[in-house]
Amino acid sequence: MKKEIQANNISQHNLEQCLKCTICTAYCPVSAVEPKYLGPKLSGPDLERYRMKDPKIADDTLKMCLNCKRCEIACPSGVHIGDLIQAARIKYSKHIPGLRDRMLANTDFVGTMATMVSPIVNFSLGLKPTKALLHSVMKIDKHRTFPAYANQKFETWFVREAQDKQSQFNRFVSYFHGCYVNYNFPQLGKDLVKILNACNYGVHLLEKEKCCGVALIANGLSGQARKQGLTNMASIRKAIDNHDEAILTTSSTCTFTMRDEYPELLDIDNSDVRQSLLLATRFIFTLVDKGKIRLAFRNDYHARLAYHTACHMERMGWVMYSTELLRMIPGVELTVLESICCGIAGTYGFKRENYERSQKIGSTLFEHIERAHPDYVVTDCETCKWQIEMSTPYPVMNPISILADALDVEKTQMLNQTTSHQPES
Repeated sequence: MKKEIQANNISQHNLEQCLKCTICTAYCPVSAVEPKYLGPKLSGPDLERYRMKDPKIADDTLKMCLNCKRCEIACPSGVHIGDLIQAARIKYSKHIPGLRDRMLANTDFVGTMATMVSPIVNFSLGLKPTKALLHSVMKIDKHRTFPAYANQKFETWFVREAQDKQSQFNRFVSYFHGCYVNYNFPQLGKDLVKILNACNYGVHLLEKEKCCGVALIANGLSGQARKQGLTNMASIRKAIDNHDEAILTTSSTCTFTMRDEYPELLDIDNSDVRQSLLLATRFIFTLVDKGKIRLAFRNDYHARLAYHTACHMERMGWVMYSTELLRMIPGVELTVLESICCGIAGTYGFKRENYERSQKIGSTLFEHIERAHPDYVVTDCETCKWQIEMSTPYPVMNPISILADALDVEKTQMLNQTTSHQPES
C-alpha cells in the first residue's frame, strides 16, 4: 500500500542518544504482561537502525505498542521512543486498514450517524447477539462496553442554547470539544461553558473542527489524520487571529495529539500556535493562580475523589493543574492514585486481539481504585473513563465536571465582575 505521508526525519527523535539501559522496557505496560512484545528499546531505537537499511525488518509486534509514551517519560536521555515506534508503523507497516479499523477511526462519521438514532444504537450495542456479531465478524471484543451516544450533538446545543449569550463578554477563548463531547457526552462541554461564563469569559467554537486524528494514526490512516490536522490548525490560527486568548480542550489525548503528535508524526508545523493550545484545567488554574479570575464553591458540596493520571497527561507533565484545581474545592477529599496505564489506549482495547492484554495492563489500577473506594474516579481522558467504568463499579468524571458541580455560579460571577475591572499587574 502506497503511504500517503512519510514520517519525519528519524534524527529528530534523538535516536542516537539511546544508552541501551532498558529503563523504558521496565516502565512499559505492554512488556509487563506480553512476553511476545519486543519492548520499546528493541522496537524503537535498536531496530530503527536496521529498518533504515532494510524496511523489511519492520516487525508485526510494533502494533502491540499502546503509544502511552511512558517509555519517553522514563528515558534518561530524552529519546522519543514512542514516536520512533509510531513513525515506523506509519512508514513501514504493510497492514491495510479493514472495515473495523476504519469504523473505529472515523469518529466524526460514525458519531454523526449514531447520534441521529442514538436510542436504537445504544440499545443494539448492549445486546448479546450484537456483541457476538461484532466479535466474530468485526473482531471487536464481545466483552467491551461501548460508550453511549447522545441524542443531540454538543455543537447543536451550543448553537441553539449558548452561542448568542457569548457576545455579552469581552474576553474569549475557543473550545476544541472533540468527538467525545460532541457525540457521547455533551454535558462536559456544557460544564466548561458554565465555568468560563461564570468567570466572565465567552466561548467560541472553532470555525471548522475535525477529530484530532489520534484514532486514525493508530489504525493506519495517517494520511487522513494529516488532512484533518491541517483543517484544525487553520481553524486554530483563525481563532488566534480573532484575538481569542487560547484554544481549550477537555481531553488530554486531543491536546497531546495536536500539540506533539502533529509535528512529530504528521509533519504538521504548529509552532506558531502550540503554546495557545491548552487543556482547560491548565488555563483555569493559571488564571486563578495569577489572580485574574476567582472561583467560589458551594458549601454543601462534598465528594471523595480518586484521581487517575492518564498516560498522555503524564507525558505533558500537566497533572498538577487538574489536581490543584480539585484541591481548591473545600468539600473534596482527594486521593491521587499511582500513575499506572489503564490499558485501553483509545481503540486498542476494543480490538479482539488486544482485549485480554488491555485488561491485564489495567488490572493493578483497578485494584488501586477498589482500595480507594471513592465516590468518583476523576481523569482527563475519556477512553480511560470508558475502561475504568467498564472494569470497576465506580463512576468517572472529568475534573471540569467536578468543578462545575461544585461551583457557586452566582458568587463566582459576582467575584469576576469585580476582578475584570481591576488593572493588570
